[in-house]
Amino acid sequence: MTKHSNRSKQRRGGRTALVLLTLAALAALFIHWSNSSLQTEHFSPSLQDLPGGFDGCRIVVLGDLHSTFFGENNKRLFETVQAQEPEYIFLVGDLLDAFRDIPQGYAAQTAAGLAAIAPTYYVTGNHEWAAGNVPELKKTLEAQGVTVLSNQSVTLERGGDAIVLAGIDDPNGYADQKSPESVAAEVYAAQGNRFWMLLAHRNDHFPEQYSLLGADLVISGHGHGGLVRLPFTDGLVSTDRTFFPSYTAGLYEENGSMLFVTRGLGNTGPTFRLFNRPEVAVLILRKA
Repeated sequence: MTKHSNRSKQRRGGRTALVLLTLAALAALFIHWSNSSLQTEHFSPSLQDLPGGFDGCRIVVLGDLHSTFFGENNKRLFETVQAQEPEYIFLVGDLLDAFRDIPQGYAAQTAAGLAAIAPTYYVTGNHEWAAGNVPELKKTLEAQGVTVLSNQSVTLERGGDAIVLAGIDDPNGYADQKSPESVAAEVYAAQGNRFWMLLAHRNDHFPEQYSLLGADLVISGHGHGGLVRLPFTDGLVSTDRTFFPSYTAGLYEENGSMLFVTRGLGNTGPTFRLFNRPEVAVLILRKA
């Protein structure tokens, strides 16, 4: 009776161990899929002052790649972006990661692949400045056809209308760089009250600073979707390691300005995503 009881316990223990190992393997596969499987999301901001010529304009927004590859040499990323038929591509910072090895030629490969699809515009994030050698990075991107917006603006034309696209360097940049307020003042001095968009990496600067600049639409990254997406929250943990952040994904409005934040694509250092797959965001501008 004792031997039989011991055998039964051993069999139960073996089955329990097998179940636990299976669950652990499934959890590991799910986490890997959550961090490597691209998700395309579409957003249609309704903008009161958008010129009619830009109604329906398709823009792919990419952020926070953090030196990550999706497929060999980012082939899956390029194919996913191209399938969306963008008219413009906006790279909103943290292309590189300060806490991971940066693959040789990563910036040039990524820039060339995106610029071959559509006109591509880029602003720095905090990680580029932390990694160092930003002037050389900007030259590399520009050599591959990417327009780097360093506290400056350009005019975009479509359907007989024109709008302004401005971009600011991350606050981690040079101490004497132009302030966002100065860039906004230059836009108004040169363009008057024309519709304008602002590329600015830091999502969390929107409510108290960027929303007050007068831009019709601010486009940001940095928030990583709150890393872990839970029901009825805007993410669990901010990139600054605070709980239940806001302005981490999607569309928001403050002070008469609209914000779009992409959940981004990569991770920094030891972080990972959960219920928050890497995002290729597609903005389809709509005139209200």
